[in-house]
Amino acid sequence: MRPTLLSLLSLGFCVSLRIWATVGEYKKLSLSAWPSPVVPLGQTVTLRCHSRSPLKRFILFKTDGRRGLPQFQGYYFNNFTLGPVTREHAGSYTCSGAYWSARSDPLQIVVTGVFTKPSISAHPGPLVQVGENVTLRCHSPVVCDKFILHQESSTGHFQRRGEMLTSGHAAADFVIGPMTLASAGTYRCYSSLSSSPYEWSAPSDPVDIVITGLSKKPSLSAQGGPVVRSGENVTLVCSSERAFDQFHLLMEDEDLGRLLAGGRGHRGALQAEFPLGPGIPAHSGIYRCYGSFTRSPYSWSDSSDPLFLSVTGSTTSTCPSTMEPHTTEEAQLPQAHSSTWYIVLGLIIAFTSTSILLAALVCHWCSTQNHVAIMEGEPMEDRTVNGEDSAAEDVIYAHLDLGTLSERRFNPTPLRPMHPSAEPIIYEKFEI
Repeated sequence: MRPTLLSLLSLGFCVSLRIWATVGEYKKLSLSAWPSPVVPLGQTVTLRCHSRSPLKRFILFKTDGRRGLPQFQGYYFNNFTLGPVTREHAGSYTCSGAYWSARSDPLQIVVTGVFTKPSISAHPGPLVQVGENVTLRCHSPVVCDKFILHQESSTGHFQRRGEMLTSGHAAADFVIGPMTLASAGTYRCYSSLSSSPYEWSAPSDPVDIVITGLSKKPSLSAQGGPVVRSGENVTLVCSSERAFDQFHLLMEDEDLGRLLAGGRGHRGALQAEFPLGPGIPAHSGIYRCYGSFTRSPYSWSDSSDPLFLSVTGSTTSTCPSTMEPHTTEEAQLPQAHSSTWYIVLGLIIAFTSTSILLAALVCHWCSTQNHVAIMEGEPMEDRTVNGEDSAAEDVIYAHLDLGTLSERRFNPTPLRPMHPSAEPIIYEKFEI
């Protein structure tokens, strides 16, 4: 009799344990945070404790042993609002019902903005060909030993131990790849200390990782040709056989692409024009373009073939008009090469003008000296009295009175007087 009773008691005890375990498992709650479990300092967050069966009482617990006040809102869920949050709110939370329910899985509430924000960069660049890798480097200006990488629209995050640099800063590298469409998106990173795992720095500035090569490449050309003169309008045209929603133009700067503009044409347009304005030396470089769709902003086509654009020379003469004002673009031209060229050109013009002036002065001085020498060396009787008298060599005879001149007498043979006279006539020869 006793063995039978003991057996029945044992069986009843086991069944009751199984029933209690089933009830507890059935009533296990879930805990979530809205809008996010990562909360900036001073903001609020709502913790929602959810039950699959009606409960009138919910209790919120924190891992440090402090129990929240019971709330009486609804039968299937209950909301706990925390905030404005401080560093003391950071930690792990669970919730449960007041009677016969298991606790929820823990939920970590992270408070950000406790430390100075780090910086993030992509190597070799933010444009990644499908199947290749990209390294995201997170760098902190303050001492820390842990970095957290977070992708927007993702519930998870990656953590890496920081590496101390010789400058006293810290950094960590996150390798993303092989690149797929799910890996593309916006990334930020945080820094933290192992001693305070739920207290993070402010988020870094975002970096957009774009996957390329999922669509056929477009073509890129320059209106009027790839070689233009300085001051001429430059327009680049990106065209494609596929009707992209957007076109993107990039100019290479060293090893990294730099986004200049995103041209949005009409939906279904086959091309987009990128006016760069009047050409300046800074426009010279290598250009590429891509196409994309608005429904997938982080997925671009393959790169177009590179276009080498060269801006050379000037569209006007080297002597600009003083009546025409300089435009804003011309005022912004003092690049290194232009300044050097203008200085050299000015020196050449000044030297040439000075040389011409000196040569003119020397010629004038020499002419003056020759004229003075001629005037001083010529006898008075040889100078021309009247410049209009072309017969400088004619002989002029004067009729003189005998009483006033005691010169020699002679009878001129080459001339005969028209009226012969009985008195002798004295002639004196003068050469004018």
